[in-house]
Amino acid sequence: MTNQKLLAEIVEKLGGKENILAASNCMTRLRVDIKDYSEVNIEKLKSIEGVMGVVEDETLQIVVGPGTAKKCFDILKSEYRISSDLEVGENWQKNKERIKERQKQNKLKKSLKIIGKIFIPLIPAIIAAGIFNGFAGLISNLQNTGTLPGSQFWNLTQLILSLLGGAFLGYFTIFTGINAAKQFGATEGLGGMIGALTIMAQINEISQSVGMFDAASPLNSILRSGKGGIIGVIIGVYILAIIEKRIRKVVPNVLDLIVTPVVTMLIMALAMIFIIMPLSGILSDWLVAALTLLVASENPIISVISGYILSAVFLPMVLLGLHHGLIPIYALQLENMGGVSLFPVLAMAGAGQVGAAIAIYLKAKKTGNIKLKQIISGALPAGVLGIGEPLIYGVTLPLGKPFITAGLGAGFGGAFVMLQNVMAGAWGPSGISAIPLMQPGSMLSYFMGLVIAYLGGFIVTHLFIKEQDVAELQ
Repeated sequence: MTNQKLLAEIVEKLGGKENILAASNCMTRLRVDIKDYSEVNIEKLKSIEGVMGVVEDETLQIVVGPGTAKKCFDILKSEYRISSDLEVGENWQKNKERIKERQKQNKLKKSLKIIGKIFIPLIPAIIAAGIFNGFAGLISNLQNTGTLPGSQFWNLTQLILSLLGGAFLGYFTIFTGINAAKQFGATEGLGGMIGALTIMAQINEISQSVGMFDAASPLNSILRSGKGGIIGVIIGVYILAIIEKRIRKVVPNVLDLIVTPVVTMLIMALAMIFIIMPLSGILSDWLVAALTLLVASENPIISVISGYILSAVFLPMVLLGLHHGLIPIYALQLENMGGVSLFPVLAMAGAGQVGAAIAIYLKAKKTGNIKLKQIISGALPAGVLGIGEPLIYGVTLPLGKPFITAGLGAGFGGAFVMLQNVMAGAWGPSGISAIPLMQPGSMLSYFMGLVIAYLGGFIVTHLFIKEQDVAELQ
């Protein structure tokens, strides 16, 4: 089935394009804001060939797989004229109802979803930059050990790769500021300025002039370039949106284009330098200390326990589509620890799903459940590559118990990975696909962790799932 045909069927089951307020996509899901849910036929939507699952939430999430989600969204924009934002003139009563519904949501859940929307568009760049940096680091390491010659070719290759990696990660705060402005309703260019000012060298000079810089230990300064990281940027852009809207209300239209951005940024620059960056820096330091205790502990017992628990309980976050809310913590680790140890641990959760699915496949084969065998055969390759939704929604969740046993089995892989202090240079899809994202010295340990999680998910599921349960599943 072509993407056009797949999308045509999806739009029809959603109640037509008139029933779609806005849309977006992540790696595997097409996310749609619906005007009237009573016009959506969920059951028929799930039965469409190519639709791997449907998550009913504030935003309806249709799982269509990696690559397809982006292409379907592009078709929605180009052929159906559906944008990623609400359009002026929409039925205001419906919008009001939706806003009221949002107000009733758990604040933590709502915050994580907003954070997810800020970072989802950046994921392809995060993956590419991480891989480029990883290979640049690998070349440097091989040159230092004498395995590769220090020739012009390898030096130039290393420089180009590090240039590509730094082109994104060096300006991560700027991209974060722009996307945060989209979510909070501020001018995107001003959001980028907020992100940029946090990493400029003038911050250190200002800090020295007002006595906030610790020359003996710059990292302990109350204010320094990069202090607060992307947490400070997100908080700053949130406040920027409020201030910009209030200033715009009182500025005459004829002066709005000049006065509003200038006054807004003057206020925000002072707020960022003297309040937000120092305070968010304290918050970041606390988070780093907590992460150091949990995911970078030198105590092997703590490492094993925290690794097991984090891997075992991660799947419900994936189920709710909240896992992208962890990206600021990944970024914080990368900034302060030189690598991300949390992502490799959580990636084991998907490997547990793979092991559980293999165990169920063998029981389905023994009991003659051909349909279940076909579903697993189709979803397993995606699971191995780190796309877990087909296995979650097609296999383990419908059966119930395997969703739990997969997590329990994955915990063994998480414990191993944490114990080995596996570090990633970036984050993205998990499974086998994540091996290039690991730092050179962690690739083998990460792979071994995957194997342990496969085995853990398989063994725990095999022990606790009865063949009768598999035989009866329709």
